[in-house]
Amino acid sequence: MRIRSLGVIDDAVVELSPGFTAVTGETGAGKTMVVTSLGLLLGGRADPALVRIGAKSAVVEGRVTMPAGAPAAVRAEEAGAELDDGALLISRTISAEGRSRAHLGGRSVPVGMLTELADELVAVHGQTDQQGLLKAARQRQALDRYAGDAVAVPHAKYAAAYRRLRAVSNELAELTTRARERAQEADLLRFGLNEVAGVEPRAGEDVELAAEAERLGHAEALASAASVAHAALAGNPEDPEGVDAATLVAGAGRALDSVRSHDPALAALADRMGEISILLGDVAGELAGYADNLDADPLRLAAVEERRAALTGLTRKYGEDINAVLAWAEENAGRLTELEGDDDRIGELTAERDALRAEISGLAQALTDARAEAAARFAEAVTAELAHLAMPHARVTIDIRQSEDPEGIEVNGRSVAYSSSGADEVELLLAPHPGAQPRPIAKGASGGELSRVMLAVEVVFAGTDPVPTYLFDEVDAGVGGKAAVEIGRRLAKLAKTAQVVVVTHLPQVAAFADRQLLVEKTNDGSVTRSGVTVLEGEDRVRELSRMLAGQEDSETARAHAEELLATARAEV
Repeated sequence: MRIRSLGVIDDAVVELSPGFTAVTGETGAGKTMVVTSLGLLLGGRADPALVRIGAKSAVVEGRVTMPAGAPAAVRAEEAGAELDDGALLISRTISAEGRSRAHLGGRSVPVGMLTELADELVAVHGQTDQQGLLKAARQRQALDRYAGDAVAVPHAKYAAAYRRLRAVSNELAELTTRARERAQEADLLRFGLNEVAGVEPRAGEDVELAAEAERLGHAEALASAASVAHAALAGNPEDPEGVDAATLVAGAGRALDSVRSHDPALAALADRMGEISILLGDVAGELAGYADNLDADPLRLAAVEERRAALTGLTRKYGEDINAVLAWAEENAGRLTELEGDDDRIGELTAERDALRAEISGLAQALTDARAEAAARFAEAVTAELAHLAMPHARVTIDIRQSEDPEGIEVNGRSVAYSSSGADEVELLLAPHPGAQPRPIAKGASGGELSRVMLAVEVVFAGTDPVPTYLFDEVDAGVGGKAAVEIGRRLAKLAKTAQVVVVTHLPQVAAFADRQLLVEKTNDGSVTRSGVTVLEGEDRVRELSRMLAGQEDSETARAHAEELLATARAEV
């Protein structure tokens, strides 16, 4: 893993070998930045405050080796990433302005993709994770994770039924609480649809009636204009001496016809004059028919205006024209049918809700039984691990209980509260010594005991649900002496089946590591390439001496460090 411009680290390369790697160094030397860097590669939150002062951006690049066909490799390839000889290249860039970019196998990907892969690649545990273990929800998740399919299968069935119950309950609540509003809406729609049906409008009828009303309202003027125009074109029978357009055009045509043979151009004009004569005759005939057929009946006009008033009443309420009114009626006829079916729908939903609650009760009972069976095995396994962590008389038990709720579901013959995870409240209890009453670890465990409980839980997980890499950030805080030696021993055991990286201040833990990395600052307060070194031989003894006594040149401390290393090598 290469780290550039992140916190106190200027530019450093961290090589994490298989087995057990311990990361040590003075307080403030930058050890935590190693943990932070790995967190960024796994999709952790990008905080611009992490960017080194004076730098434009911080970059973390990692090379993760994994077997072909591993879930993480398959998921990465589905996202378009390419593996480099069995290794996946991951990079994360954070700008000083807060922007973040992620690349996976040479392909730009959303940061969320790194988060998806994290669960398959690394289990990260630090002081905040210890605090998380104090929460009841995290303890239930830990138990469910340990139980595997025995809990996952009934939980999946329960969760599906729970989601359906929530959907049905929400719809039923909406129908019930809004019953008055929906009844009012139905009455309004029913009134409107009846009003439209009573008028029986036709599509485009308002436009047709408007044109007819205009014509009937000006019937006398239209008839007079048509008569005058007809007389001008075809003559007035009462004035035989009058001159009309048809007569004049006919005379002009005869004049041209008499000489048309002498000039083709004039012949063409004579033809056009004939066309004019025909057109005048047609128009005159239509004018005569128009005047004869024009209905000036005032009763018809009154009927048209009355009909238009009825249509206007509809367009004022339901649409800008009759076509829009008809569209409104068609749309809301379906809505009225839906509203009128509310009573039937409420009955259907009520029956489905009751059936789902009965189903969920049975599924919750099965989930409780599966958790109870797994809890006994989980508690026994964690207790056995604590015996190897200098807590030989400690005993862990898991309390599974339910809370009374009159509105809940029936489990074990009681009405209890329930949620998306079931009806169970799960709590880890610790009795640190014989005769002590089991108490919740949040109340009954010291810092050192809590560290060992969490490590014991993780070692148990390693046997049932392993991940390739475990990262522990000072989870040995509050521990010392023999307990520290036992923690180192158990971490070494875990490292036989997985890669284990531990950031520690305890020499008893570091001595059991297969490789020890020292993080140290330069004189200017930064960590460079030379600031992350692999300690071997005399250098490792010297660092362990510093961790033991704060005096790396102390002969007593050196002797103790050599003894620690010898003991660890003999046992690993």
